[in-house]
Amino acid sequence: MAQEDVFKKIVSHCKEYGFVFPSSEIYDGLGAVYDYGQLGVELKNNIKKYWWDSMTLLHENVVGIDSAIFMHPTIWKASGHVDAFNDPLIDNKDSKKRYRADVLIEEYLARIDEKIDKEVEKAARRFGESFDETMFRQTNPRVLENQKRRDEVHARFAKALNDGNLEELRQIIVDCEIACPISGTRNWTEVRQFNLMFATEMGSTADGAMKVYLRPETAQGIFVNFLNVQKTGRMKIPFGIAQIGKAFRNEIVARQFIFRMREFEQMEMQFFVAPGTELQWFEYWKQERLKWHKALGFGDENYQYHDHDKLAHYANAATDIEFRMPFGFKEVEGIHSRTDFDLSQHEKYSGKKMQYFDPELNTSYVPYVVETSIGVDRMFLSVISSAYCEEQLEGGETRVVLKIPAALAPVKLAVLPLVKKDGLPEKATEIMNALKFSFACQYDEKDSIGRRYRRQDAIGTPYCVTIDHQTLADNTVTVRDRDTMEQKRVTIDEIEKEISLKTDIKQLLKKLA
Repeated sequence: MAQEDVFKKIVSHCKEYGFVFPSSEIYDGLGAVYDYGQLGVELKNNIKKYWWDSMTLLHENVVGIDSAIFMHPTIWKASGHVDAFNDPLIDNKDSKKRYRADVLIEEYLARIDEKIDKEVEKAARRFGESFDETMFRQTNPRVLENQKRRDEVHARFAKALNDGNLEELRQIIVDCEIACPISGTRNWTEVRQFNLMFATEMGSTADGAMKVYLRPETAQGIFVNFLNVQKTGRMKIPFGIAQIGKAFRNEIVARQFIFRMREFEQMEMQFFVAPGTELQWFEYWKQERLKWHKALGFGDENYQYHDHDKLAHYANAATDIEFRMPFGFKEVEGIHSRTDFDLSQHEKYSGKKMQYFDPELNTSYVPYVVETSIGVDRMFLSVISSAYCEEQLEGGETRVVLKIPAALAPVKLAVLPLVKKDGLPEKATEIMNALKFSFACQYDEKDSIGRRYRRQDAIGTPYCVTIDHQTLADNTVTVRDRDTMEQKRVTIDEIEKEISLKTDIKQLLKKLA
């Protein structure tokens, strides 16, 4: 099945089973804004807990805050967002659709990479165990030709980004004959910059209102609270401040479901270090964050680093962790060495010192910062995309199953009486009431047991407990595993321990320790 079709099925599945709904749907929706349904919010909260606990429990020098969405407007002047928070946009004159120029070029480069990979895969099948991939990539004419073309375009692209050369970005699109996906034509406008911040007004009267912004990132709330946290927590450098919160960007090119939205949620940690040590800590957090992703078990081959072609004005190193989505490798997390830019800017604009006195060096300095920033919504999409599976069973039946890691699953256990009579529902309710204090449970007595299993498979419930007539005789139940569909009998007293051991988020955290 084509990846595009798989993605459509994932989007449909999310709506059908209560994970994600289009926002304001009864009013025909609002572009690039989504609501999380009853199961989606549980999965989202579990992802956030996994991140939060991995930061604050596993690192004694990382603490959390929750800063306000509204902040003084000068903060955004100091951070550079008022003057430089822009996307390079280009319009197709025939389709009237607008695109990010850099994304069009990145997708063109990705298509060349796919061509090269297909050549390698074909050769690997042809030569079998004797295949030498390195030698093939260095000698095959088609691979070399595609690689040369890719390297030439990439070099132009990186230089244009770093120079802020919008004319060259357009020229690359023209030279590479990149067409609009809608109209199929190459009738492009000039490339223009567009600021992404939402502005509003704060105040009781129109005359006295102050222009403020919905925050486009959560990091600045951490920076302006740096000294508050450091002094009240008696924190010593190096230390980090973590935060989960909403951010808002007026994305013109918002697409690919919840991958790029106008209202989204971030999990960010700013790690404050002594000047000169930032690049070592940058490498440390690169490794730590990749380990966090890989612990979910979605396959190491589905992750890669992507170093930035253009560094932000505040950074001296930056890389993305990319995950293989149904539409290709895409960024889910960024790790940036932000130098001392943010704290120095806030010191300059506020007139307040943002320095740390280092007792070991007996001197004061503005700390450098290493940032890890992950989009909750993109992480959610990567989990759902990896978990979605269609399986052919014996007898020709197909089941749709979400193989969500048990610790993240919205519902950990389904309690199912075999039939709606003979005291089985009452016994099942008794078990449900005992277990619901330990983890998220769902009770279901409607339809045949097979159909109920399928419903639980479709929402990713890792375990089902079935209460049958034998339960009334010997106090044992059947526990069914979602992934293997194997069943085993355990006593009622063993259920909580059995399920807790396999679904507790501690099991994920122990992989990281």
